Amino acid sequence: MGRVWLARDEMLHRDVAVKEVVPPHWLAAHERAELRLRTLREARTAARLNHPNVVRIYDVVHDGDNPWIVMEYVPSRSLQQLLTEEGPLPPHRVAGIGLAVLAALRAAHAAGVLHRDVKPHNVLVADDGRVVLTDFGLATFDGGDGAMTGPGMVLGSPQFVAPERAREGVSSPRT
Repeated sequence: MGRVWLARDEMLHRDVAVKEVVPPHWLAAHERAELRLRTLREARTAARLNHPNVVRIYDVVHDGDNPWIVMEYVPSRSLQQLLTEEGPLPPHRVAGIGLAVLAALRAAHAAGVLHRDVKPHNVLVADDGRVVLTDFGLATFDGGDGAMTGPGMVLGSPQFVAPERAREGVSSPRT
């Protein structure tokens, strides 16, 4: 439901990534409004985190009612792209990626943030080897505005949702 664009911050003379939220045309008006709220929540949630394995959020700009998230540009491929292009990775590289994602999640959990959508598409492996967790669009946080889901609804990619979260609908650091 979004596209990420490479852009140039002309004030600070740096490349940035700009996330454009593109709601499907079939969404009702109230669902589009919820998606706009979720986008703002994603930016606020990720901005709470300051960790080398978490994408940095710089700003949110509005085009009419639509928010765009301005974030750190990480020259990279997603872990999904890496696996598709290279196949299974050597165990030492997998361990390094796993430890980096774990560090990002520990930092998020210490800040009261639950990502809720960890999957290969949301893990970036930078050209310089840095591993970055991105896309906090389904995240929740302590004292935040809740899950923004209806009763019995579990958001996320089914193949990556923890079974207990799918069954009980409850998110925790374990899930």
